[in-house]
Amino acid sequence: MTSRTTGTGVGPLLRGWREQRRISQLELALRADSSARHISFVETGRSRPSEAMILRLSEHLDIPVRERNGLLLAAGYAPRFTETALDDPSMAVVREALERLLRGYEPYPALVVDGTYTLVAANRGLALIMEGVPEHLLAPPVNAMRVILHPEGAARRIRNFRQWRGHLLDQMERQIALARSDALRALYEEVAAYPPPEGVDDGLDETEDAGDTAAFALGNFALPLRIEHGGQVLTFLSSISTFNTPMDVTVAELAIETFLPADPATAKYLQSALG
Repeated sequence: MTSRTTGTGVGPLLRGWREQRRISQLELALRADSSARHISFVETGRSRPSEAMILRLSEHLDIPVRERNGLLLAAGYAPRFTETALDDPSMAVVREALERLLRGYEPYPALVVDGTYTLVAANRGLALIMEGVPEHLLAPPVNAMRVILHPEGAARRIRNFRQWRGHLLDQMERQIALARSDALRALYEEVAAYPPPEGVDDGLDETEDAGDTAAFALGNFALPLRIEHGGQVLTFLSSISTFNTPMDVTVAELAIETFLPADPATAKYLQSALG
């Protein structure tokens, strides 16, 4: 995963992040227990910030961990945060925690992705609702966005495809604004260009059978995922969680998405299918 920056040197980089967050020099100074004058000197290159100051400003600007390393390097300091492969022996505790979480969530679907939506792990619940996805979309490294939005993938069975596609693209745009990642931008442009699946109405899906009642009610406060499996429409609410205060780039970019049954019929179907 690569990063796209604006300007060179730590000062312009920090200014770019501050302007992106729409925070004034004075507001940032107050948050970081500094002065607007010092922030100005740092941004213009008249003052070299200490390592501690860079980390403090990064925290208040909500700069991703990967980008904090870039700021430190730009200022002449060593990176603070490691980037350890998930299959490294030292990451065993992280892998085991993720595996326990995924197993514990069964029979409901859950998955773990990295910063560019590459699938890291998934449970049997997700495998169930992803049945029928062609092999070329499941060849490693599997990308969750491609699997969901590709017209030959799960998109064919998503009943509220237009709404769910819009939600996912909006989510990616927010992440691009936060991380400014070239790799994520390229993925966004790819999946945004996918045509709708053949035979799937790309308009509002507002059927009125009794099984849709819960989905319509949920639409008042959260967008459900409605996906067909085995002749039945399953309805889910999704949530995304991350690790608190990560000290490693790999861990910082992991996201755990879980799908909660939004009606009794969906819960019963999954419990029956997976036991």
